[in-house]
Formats: sequence, structure tokens, C-alpha cells
Amino acid sequence: SAGVVKMQPKAEELKFVTKNDGYVHIHPSSVNYQTRHFESPYLVYHEKIKTSRVFIRDCSMVSVYPLVLLGGGQVHMQLHKGEFVISLDDGWIRFAAASHQVAELVKELRCELDQLLQDKIKNPSMDLCMCPRGSRIIGMIVKLVTTQ
Repeated sequence: SAGVVKMQPKAEELKFVTKNDGYVHIHPSSVNYQTRHFESPYLVYHEKIKTSRVFIRDCSMVSVYPLVLLGGGQVHMQLHKGEFVISLDDGWIRFAAASHQVAELVKELRCELDQLLQDKIKNPSMDLCMCPRGSRIIGMIVKLVTTQ
């Protein structure tokens, strides 16, 4: 009898999907080109170029909570087939939440962070770590991201 060992994809076979371009590949000059496994299926990137195919460069893996808390667009929550789903970018990026309470808390934390950043823009001299509200919000985000 013989077994089969699942092999990681080759660097040139690894591909990701973007909303506007479909499949993209990590550029061979990128530091992450030889990375064959990412803990999270989400990457952020700085540059996208098209040569023989569409490539991304200057990319980093990002996990779910930082993406939800710091990603662009509005955060929405809905019940879908018995699961509470948090969505970004008009539903293109979707995450299943462990419970309704978790989904609500993450959405509320994002709203609080957005408001805190708006306050900082209005008052650039405000020290976010010294004000009680800012330090609580930042502390909660750090705890959430480091313990996920």
C-alpha cells in the first residue's frame, strides 16, 4: 500500500483573487514569492502590475480581525443560512462570526475606532493613549489582535 502526501503549490502556481482583476500572482521579485503557505487567505499589497499576467508586489498576509478593523469600507452584519456573517466591501469579503454577540462586538469596535480616528483628525494634538476612551479602544484592539 502507498500513501499520498499533499504537496504545497509551487510559487508560480499560487494565486489570489481580487475584486477587479480576478486572479493575481505574487511577483517573482517579491519577498513573499517563495512563501508557499499563508496562515490567512488574505493579503494586502502596495503595487499591482500587469506583464505576462497580473502580479502583486509588496504584499503582506493579514488576518481577519485587522482586516475587519482597519480595512476600508463599511462593516455590515447579517444572518445567512444560520450563520452570522460580517462583510466588507459591499459583501465581497465575508467572515463567519462565532456568534451574534461576537459579530456585534466587532462591528461596534470598528465604529468606535472609526470615530476615534475622526476625533484625532479634528484634533491632531490629541494623545490617543492618554485619553481614557482612546486607551480603552486601543487596548481592546491590541488584545483582540494578539489573542486571536
